[in-house]
Amino acid sequence: MQKQLKELALSAKDKPAPYGLDIDISGFDAKPQRHMYQEDLSKLGDEERKAIEGAGLNLTCEGRSGSYVLMDRSMIHCNIVQPGVEVMDIADAIKKSQNTAGYMWRLVSPDADKYTSNAYLNPPQGYFIHILPGTKALYPVQACLYMGHDRMVQYVHNVVVAEEGAELDIITGCTTGSSLHSGLHVGISEFYVKKGAKVTFTMIHNWSEEVMVRPRTAVLVEESGTFISNYVSMHKVKSVQMYPVAQMKGENSTARFSSILVAPSLSDLDIGAKVFLQAKGARAEIISRAISTGGSIMARGCLIGEVPEVKAHLECRGLLLSEDGLIHAIPELVGKKAGVDLSHEAAVGKIAQDEIEYLMARGISESEATSIIVRGFLNVEIEGLSASLRSEIDKAVEESEKDLF
Repeated sequence: MQKQLKELALSAKDKPAPYGLDIDISGFDAKPQRHMYQEDLSKLGDEERKAIEGAGLNLTCEGRSGSYVLMDRSMIHCNIVQPGVEVMDIADAIKKSQNTAGYMWRLVSPDADKYTSNAYLNPPQGYFIHILPGTKALYPVQACLYMGHDRMVQYVHNVVVAEEGAELDIITGCTTGSSLHSGLHVGISEFYVKKGAKVTFTMIHNWSEEVMVRPRTAVLVEESGTFISNYVSMHKVKSVQMYPVAQMKGENSTARFSSILVAPSLSDLDIGAKVFLQAKGARAEIISRAISTGGSIMARGCLIGEVPEVKAHLECRGLLLSEDGLIHAIPELVGKKAGVDLSHEAAVGKIAQDEIEYLMARGISESEATSIIVRGFLNVEIEGLSASLRSEIDKAVEESEKDLF
């Protein structure tokens, strides 16, 4: 099996992705940068602490069921607080149990494009999060993927397994140090949500201006399982292209993808999600809120109903705050059987002048009126979101307003 996967990877070393800016990987340094393990994250340098906190992580690990921090290509911190929750480096997880290796590359193929190919051909780094049957995580698990070495490529492979009846919230922050000018992040993530389990995954991106990002994510949801993905990117980044794919294999399974996107000038965001509804009673929702202040946003969404009695909705709303910005919404609905219920709505525009004037007539300045409207636009109501995750998203929105205005 490993030989076949390697052959697939080698066959795709130069295969470009079907869309998104093509990147010359050879221009980045793939040599591992070694960092010392840190038992106490508060003792990191000022630059590292500021970046990690800015990506939503709690350096004290208080109120967390577990924590994981990857710096460049070295795991520098990993701890577990709650029994029944396992968090470890993926390389250590493979050494501990061959079952872990069995979860890798099942949902994402090494020959999907040159990014997955090169990720396969490099030593695995990343986290393995496993929650045991029936365990309800009392607090979120947090993870940070940090890049500090200029012109480096960071290859990451993450695996999350929620066993039957388990419930887990995950906060992942991806960030860079202030001294890093440019870099490439390639992240492979595979999620397994088993019968009756629930996983809520919140990712906050806080990259440097010249960083390019290529996540490759796949999700498998079994009977009555629920997967909720919240993605926040509100700071300048050169290029992000991500299109997670979810397979709803179990009856009455649910998937929700919510994105909050801001593209400043010279930023290029190509963000979407695809869901295959493959079992009776499966439900899905893809929602995005996109603001361009001069950058480019491609908002994709694809719902595929393969069996009767499935229901899904796709919604994209865009707000242009600059004459130079671009928002391109691409909604796709594919019904393969009678009895599917798929719908979508998309709208792109600018702030209505009468809304600003209405607020100004009540003594609010024009800039504050604009801020209030934008804040309301970005307020995506996400069903089932815990208070801690809602707080992290609200914090990211609040911080972004300083850059917007």
